[in-house]
Amino acid sequence: MITHPPVKINLGLNVLRKRPDGFHDLETLFVKSGQYSDTLEIVAGDDYSRTLSRLVALYGENSAVQGVSDEEVPQLAQGISPDGKLMITVARREGVDWNVLSDLCAKAYMLLDKDFHLPPVKIFLEKTSPVGAGLGGGSADAAYALKMLDSLFSLGLPEASLAEYASVLGSDCAFFIYDVPMTGEGRGEILSPYNLPARIVDAGTQDASRSGKDGNGKEVYELQIVVPEGIHVSTAEAYKGIVPAEPGIRLKDVLRRPVSEWKNLLINDFEKTVFKAHPELAAIKQSLYDSGAVYASMSGSGSALFALYRL
Repeated sequence: MITHPPVKINLGLNVLRKRPDGFHDLETLFVKSGQYSDTLEIVAGDDYSRTLSRLVALYGENSAVQGVSDEEVPQLAQGISPDGKLMITVARREGVDWNVLSDLCAKAYMLLDKDFHLPPVKIFLEKTSPVGAGLGGGSADAAYALKMLDSLFSLGLPEASLAEYASVLGSDCAFFIYDVPMTGEGRGEILSPYNLPARIVDAGTQDASRSGKDGNGKEVYELQIVVPEGIHVSTAEAYKGIVPAEPGIRLKDVLRRPVSEWKNLLINDFEKTVFKAHPELAAIKQSLYDSGAVYASMSGSGSALFALYRL
């Protein structure tokens, strides 16, 4: 079974308050985007992999088995769980600089295996979505792994149950279980479907060629994502200096307004700290407005930015 987990953007992100558990209460709106995606394959037991030969051909010259020292960061890394039930292979052009047995896809398998005693599997992940850019690529991989395992082994889990498992893996994982824009509250795991007043389509897609309004009378906006090279923002860095506060206008109230009014109302609180540390990101955001964007913002804790253009 092969899927292509997408990424997400955040329309607005308000940091409301610090929680007793050390996390923060947030409010945001998640929207999926296929402008970046990974390739994820999961096969049972010794079943044939349709992606392994391609991964070895593209990345295999610089490969390593996890736990075996290698002077260079491998582009292809493989690990086997202590019980031998899970083999995971991860490939990435920029290098796989993490323990693949700690990858969220591996954790997704282990989480379900604990409750359902799953058969052995092999997971193959090609990471082509940006890492550490605030686009949630790793969270998407984990959520799609849960959905694939549910389907592969006929577990019959409803979306709500899959979302509960996903929320254990990460605050924004649960969103990727669903296929519609969702508001996120709490740590981001308390989700509610949200009907945006406008339709957002990925740049370069067939839908993006449409102009004016869609069949439901909604204005259509083209989404373009920009990932600056060489700038990675950790969540800890983004939170440094954040002062939680209730916004003057709540997120849902802002989102009900026309997109043309979002510029000064729909805020990502992380921009305050991240732009101070990386002023070049603020310059990129301004350049997006200069190029005709109706709305531009940083996604999540950065460093990726995005813009909406009226079609």
